Amino acid sequence: MTILEYHRTSDPDMWLRQIRRSDWRAGQYLARVLEDGAFHRQYGPRSRVLLLTEGPELLAFCTYAQQDEIPAPELTPWCGFVYTFPGHRGQRLAGILLKHACQLAAGEGFPWVYLSSDEVGLYEKYGAEFWQMMALPGGEETRVYRLSSGPACSSGG
Repeated sequence: MTILEYHRTSDPDMWLRQIRRSDWRAGQYLARVLEDGAFHRQYGPRSRVLLLTEGPELLAFCTYAQQDEIPAPELTPWCGFVYTFPGHRGQRLAGILLKHACQLAAGEGFPWVYLSSDEVGLYEKYGAEFWQMMALPGGEETRVYRLSSGPACSSGG
């Protein structure tokens, strides 16, 4: 397995087609943002789309972003759009991507990686801790988790 960065691949269209095949509404939204060329404008110029691949097959993906859907510029970086394709679930592939995001954060000097999700019990198994409830732009609340970018994260995958 290899982790690629979408914007640095030699064939981003191939990876975009695979992201578009996700059966998740947020995955479809990410595909549209990438297709429209709006990803960096929306999530920050240093943001990345991480692709967990095996040869030409996309197994899982997520974003490592300067900002996320929660309007809190003081919190960065965020890991979002965490998705594993159905045929590869149960193999802890999300943990590989989260570990990579933590390593990126550590390399950039950030103590935490934040995640926004209403899932309970999913991110905890990768070392994330519930941090607090925060408001989305529409006013509804969501759970915010954080992962330490320190040594504990590097063993959480």
